Amino acid sequence: MPTQATQTMKAIRLHEFGGPQVLRHEEAPVPEPGPGEVLVRVHAVGVNPPDWYAREGMPNVPAELKPPMDLPLIPGTDVSGVVEAVAADVADGDGFAAGDEVFGLLRFPTALQAGAYAEYVTAPASDFARKPAGVDHVHAAALAMSGLTAWQFLIELGHDHPSPFQAAQHRPMALDGEKTVLVNGAAGGVGHLALQLAKWKGARVIAVASGGHEAFLRELGADEFIDYTKERPEDVARDVDLVLDTVGGPDSRRFLQTVKRGGSLYPVYFGEFDDEENAKLGVTVTAAQVRSHGAQLAELGRLLADGTIRVAIDSTFPLADARAAHERAAQGHLRGKIVLTVA
Repeated sequence: MPTQATQTMKAIRLHEFGGPQVLRHEEAPVPEPGPGEVLVRVHAVGVNPPDWYAREGMPNVPAELKPPMDLPLIPGTDVSGVVEAVAADVADGDGFAAGDEVFGLLRFPTALQAGAYAEYVTAPASDFARKPAGVDHVHAAALAMSGLTAWQFLIELGHDHPSPFQAAQHRPMALDGEKTVLVNGAAGGVGHLALQLAKWKGARVIAVASGGHEAFLRELGADEFIDYTKERPEDVARDVDLVLDTVGGPDSRRFLQTVKRGGSLYPVYFGEFDDEENAKLGVTVTAAQVRSHGAQLAELGRLLADGTIRVAIDSTFPLADARAAHERAAQGHLRGKIVLTVA
C-alpha cells in the first residue's frame, strides 16, 4: 500500500456523464476501510452493464429513482485481488487478513458503483469470498456479478416466488432431470453461467443466441440451440418450465407463449407484462435485483475451481484502456465477460 505521504492510486474516474470518452485514467485518493470493511489491492475488474449505465448518468431513469452518483465517480463493482488491510472489527472476527486472495461483487445494489476501476478498493468484508487457489484473478473478477445474478435467479431465489429449482420455502431442491429451461442471451455473462448452473441441477437447457455461438454453448452443455437470427424462439419453443431472459425489457413478454402452465418467466431486466394475462396463462413472472453475497460467491467459486462451471472471457483490457473496454461492450454479441487487468 502507498506510504502515508503518497496516499494516491491510479483509477478511472468520471467528471461528467457521457460516452466512453469521459472515462479518465488519473490519480485518485486511496480509500480507507471503515468498520467491517477491508482494503483490497485490485488485480482484475469485471465489466458489467451498470458500469455504462452509471457512465451515461442513467438518462432514462427518473431523478427520484436514481441512486446517488456524486462526481467525480469511480465506476465498477466486480473485483479480484489481495487484501491489503482490514478494519479492527474484521481482524478480530473470523474475517479476512492481509495477504488473503479474495473476489467480490461490492456494495451492490446499495451503491450502483463501488469504485472498482482502481488499484485499491474498500467494501464490507461480507461482500467478499476467498478466491480459490486454482482460479486466476481475471476469471474470478468475471464471475462476481454475472455468477451471482444467475445464482440468485435459479438457485437461491432473490424474488418472491419459488422456481422449478426450489421448494415453496425457497430451499434448493434437486431437479428430477425432466425440467426444461430456456436461456435467452445464453452466450453473455449471465447467460452462459445460468446455462451451466441449470445443467448442474439436472435440467434440459435450450440456449438462444446468434448462430456463431452454437458450438460454444453446446460445449457448455446446451441440449438444444435456437439461432434467433434465423427463427424466433417464441415460435419454436414450447412446454418450457422456466425461461431466464437475460436480455429482458419490452420484448420479454413474447416468451410467455413458450412456458407451460405452472411455469415461470424471469426477465433479468423487467419488461412490460399484464398481471391478468400472466394469471390466465398460469405463468409466474417475476424479477430480482442481484445483491452482494460473499457466501453465495464462495459456493460459485468452488464450482469454478472444480470445473463444474467455467467462465468465458470475451476480452481483457488494461485498466488504463477502460474506454476501449466500454467501446467493445457497446458492439454487443459478447461471449462471456470483459475484464480489466490492473498492473
